[in-house]
Amino acid sequence: MLVRRAREHADTVMMGRTHSVHAEPITFGVKLAGWAFELDRDRSRIRTAAAELATGKLSGPVGTYSHVDPEIEADVLTSLGLAVDPVSTQIVQRDRHAAFLAAVAVTGGSLERFATEIRNLQHTEIGEVQEPFRSGQKGSSAMPHKRNPILSERLAGMARLLRGYALAALEDQALWHERDISHSSVERVALPDATILLDYMLVKFTGLLEGLTVRAERMRENLERGLGLHASGRVLLALVEEAGLSREQAYAIVQRNALRAADERRPLAQLLAEDGEAAVLSPEALAACFDDGAFLRHVRTIVARLDRLVPPAPDGATAPEPTPHTDWGGDP
Repeated sequence: MLVRRAREHADTVMMGRTHSVHAEPITFGVKLAGWAFELDRDRSRIRTAAAELATGKLSGPVGTYSHVDPEIEADVLTSLGLAVDPVSTQIVQRDRHAAFLAAVAVTGGSLERFATEIRNLQHTEIGEVQEPFRSGQKGSSAMPHKRNPILSERLAGMARLLRGYALAALEDQALWHERDISHSSVERVALPDATILLDYMLVKFTGLLEGLTVRAERMRENLERGLGLHASGRVLLALVEEAGLSREQAYAIVQRNALRAADERRPLAQLLAEDGEAAVLSPEALAACFDDGAFLRHVRTIVARLDRLVPPAPDGATAPEPTPHTDWGGDP
């Protein structure tokens, strides 16, 4: 789903933001492509941790094979598809369980990051995306105009639970001597709950993304409301590289005009054109600094990297993607 929507919006231009402030243009497809690769890393972490977790022991009360030969342990565990713990005690050690639940929690953190971005982009003042909203749904019992990002908020809250389970798994590592049972009561709750919860979160996020409304016109409007301030870095470089000014001189010119543009709500390009010190740049060179195509010239290269995750179908359409239920453990 992420790959398909990233390709769909490869050319949907929006403002990139750092520190919640306009930075330089990106596309919504690039943003989603980053999410896709992050989830792929999460999937790899979970698969690795799950494979390591598939370890057993039949080595006796303290791991010395006092009652069962190692060959029997190997035969039994092999038949069960489990690896043999090379050195066990009365149990297999809980570092494996901690790594697994940590991988689950990190995946939850990824979903929280995506959900937080959706929540931010759905702010009334930004309004660039909207969660699915079915006919007849109520956003607020008191305020009929509300369309709240409830799915994203739910995902953000559930990620906190997963981090709590990961912390409990880390606490389970430190058992006394060859074992105690302080870990097992935790694991009976944490392991099933965390895995079921992550599955639920993945299903909900898939539905959220599938029904997400992307308001490309609002993205363009917000970019234009920025008065061209996002081009300040390109103007700075042009003054240094083309006009021969020192970086300090160029920075002072651009910053002075950028602050005026923000305060007076006038386009930065207009103010620079009126500034005698900026006249060392030709009108053509100045206009080139504000060409958004220059910011986005490598977007297609970035989005094409998604082919590593899901190769495009021969006719150019996106090949079917595996569902979260079958794509997160063991063989795909």
